[in-house]
Amino acid sequence: MDFGGFLRRRRAAMPPPDRPGNGRTSHRRVPGLRRQELSEIAGISVDYYTRLEQGRAPRPSREILAALARAFELSGAERDHLYRLAGELPPEIHAPGTEIRPGLLRLLRSLEDTMPVTVHDGRLDLLARNAAAAYLLGPLSGSGRYGRNIVHQCFTATALCEVLGDEGADQLARVATAELRSALGRYPDDGYLRSLFEELSATSAAFRGYWEQGEVGALRSAAKRVHHPTRGWLDFDIEMLHDPERDHWVMLYTPCGTG
Repeated sequence: MDFGGFLRRRRAAMPPPDRPGNGRTSHRRVPGLRRQELSEIAGISVDYYTRLEQGRAPRPSREILAALARAFELSGAERDHLYRLAGELPPEIHAPGTEIRPGLLRLLRSLEDTMPVTVHDGRLDLLARNAAAAYLLGPLSGSGRYGRNIVHQCFTATALCEVLGDEGADQLARVATAELRSALGRYPDDGYLRSLFEELSATSAAFRGYWEQGEVGALRSAAKRVHHPTRGWLDFDIEMLHDPERDHWVMLYTPCGTG
């Protein structure tokens, strides 16, 4: 579908405004909104909007695309499709979502007897974990503003080496630092991430050492060994799944034997 065709179909699918004195909307000869009505909602001229639908207008600016996305009340996926049809990259989100999708929470609960699952956001804050993950990883050891942040935990949790071993703790610290670099690249003006970086830079020589390596987060699969206080060493294959609309990451711990 071309850009103009997408606009026409979306406009036809929108319910007409219910305004006093307009008469019954069923008397309209065409479904949906008129071009005049849509252009008023979007805040652009009806002539320009008409030319967009007809493919006679110059390539629309990102401001026009944002106005159209709001006027059509597009979902994130629909908005991204609109931008791509116009030859533009979809806009990046300004911050990770604050709420986990209900379906994802149901998935966590359904896997409690099968595997540990955790969810963290693009700031590396832990958002949720199922009972199996809590049993495996134990209580959170951090507190304060960064108490649920994975990167902060790596450089402040004293028991990390006991849980992961020296090699595992080193791997997690390296990966977490690389993911923080990626997060700062996605959200360069995020005050939480900037202050986290500044605090770790000022207080942790280990963090400064990992940071100087210049790695950027890219790990999506890994092997992890975790020491449980009663079951000993347990081995897992880790897979990370991404919800790009909210910038949430799902970590699945698939058991692969014991040490």
